[in-house]
Amino acid sequence: MSNFFNRNRKTPGMVVLDNKLISSDINDEFFLCDLVKCKGACCVEGDLGAPLDDKELAIIEDILPKVKPYLRSEGLLAIAEQGAYVLDFTNEFSTPLVHGRECAYVTFDQKGIAKCGIELAYEAGDIDFKKPVSCHLYPIRVKESLDYEAINYDRWDICAPACKKGMSVGLRVYEFLKEALIRKFGEGFYQELDAVMKARRQAEASED
Repeated sequence: MSNFFNRNRKTPGMVVLDNKLISSDINDEFFLCDLVKCKGACCVEGDLGAPLDDKELAIIEDILPKVKPYLRSEGLLAIAEQGAYVLDFTNEFSTPLVHGRECAYVTFDQKGIAKCGIELAYEAGDIDFKKPVSCHLYPIRVKESLDYEAINYDRWDICAPACKKGMSVGLRVYEFLKEALIRKFGEGFYQELDAVMKARRQAEASED
């Protein structure tokens, strides 16, 4: 590992923990999903499905029979035609889309709010896989390279209600995503991240 990645190093706009380059935006910005306002638009808008880790591909195929009862006919048709996952134009694996829009695993409730069929199956106790980790982590995106993992906040105007709601209760992006970050990186990483971010806020407050 390069000596560049010193533990707990702080640079402008960035925090470095081990081999992870973490945008300070996940500490500086606030977030709390407001599904009543956004209707789960992050599962519908965009030109790609949910990014999938290589290890998730076999899981998706394995759980698909138990997930299918929770899906719409449009989603089932997209999966039948494209497969349980696709190799997209970025040369990475992601979930298939319905007519180039919503994720094939999305369903809609009576209020028109997008719900993840995988997560519905999980909540019903039919499977033990909550949903793709990229979905769980959103609006954080993780980009891996040979030397490091970049952890960034993905700004999107459709999430404006979530930003407003998060600010109203003082919940920061990384705090909102505590469960997902622990799932991805472990409890120890989250505790260290939390300590570093709190120290950063305290230092910045003392400078004012």
